[in-house]
Amino acid sequence: MKKVCVLNIFVVFILLVFSTYAQAGQVRVSVAKSMSNLCNNLIVQFQEQYPDVKIVPNFGSSGALAKQIEQGAPADIYVSANPKWMTHLIEKGKIESDTKKIFAHNALVFVGKSSTDAQSMSDLQKLTRVALGSPNSVPAGQYAKQAMDKEGIYDEMLKNGQLIMAKDVRQALIYADRGETDGAFVYKTDAMLAINAKILFEVPLEFYSRVTYPVAMTKDSDGNADAKLFYDYIVSEAAHSEMIRLGFTLP
Repeated sequence: MKKVCVLNIFVVFILLVFSTYAQAGQVRVSVAKSMSNLCNNLIVQFQEQYPDVKIVPNFGSSGALAKQIEQGAPADIYVSANPKWMTHLIEKGKIESDTKKIFAHNALVFVGKSSTDAQSMSDLQKLTRVALGSPNSVPAGQYAKQAMDKEGIYDEMLKNGQLIMAKDVRQALIYADRGETDGAFVYKTDAMLAINAKILFEVPLEFYSRVTYPVAMTKDSDGNADAKLFYDYIVSEAAHSEMIRLGFTLP
């Protein structure tokens, strides 16, 4: 009986060790979709220095990611395209608030085929279909709505069925790039990824809140030294050149 008890304790110990080992060296990062290219590039650079650390990215709209984290989805680091969602998670006790920093800035542009007759916000009502991220969960869509409200055209275009809601900013870009819509509101960094669409005009900065990306570590990251290592890397000067190359501006 004593031998069986000792054996059971040994088995439990081994399971605990392997469970801990399986989680060691893994960092789960929830990142706004518009940051996916930058994040992937930074992961490659980081792993050149730390090949044993596995970074697991989860890309989506900032609102959807925030709701996932709020409901218990695993994440060590959160990067949002709107401070509102970061504040929401801080209020819910999901974020280590002292780690919150401004990561980068972006700009809002309107893209479409060169044949699209749109040179400013005042031209949008002439278009049949305009894509934007859903303002309910997509920051790019929220900024676009701000700009359209400023111009006084959002409600009427929505009522007339001229607005096509996308699940995230990349989907809005795809709609415009494929010609499925006359154009789309996207970030300047996303516009650089287009194959067919081009920037038709930049949305005046006074029409919307500054596009700001906050980053922070979550409560789940407590004790994860590798998460802290990656967090320190992406907010350091080592990441700045890649951010600038992809069109982001530094805080």
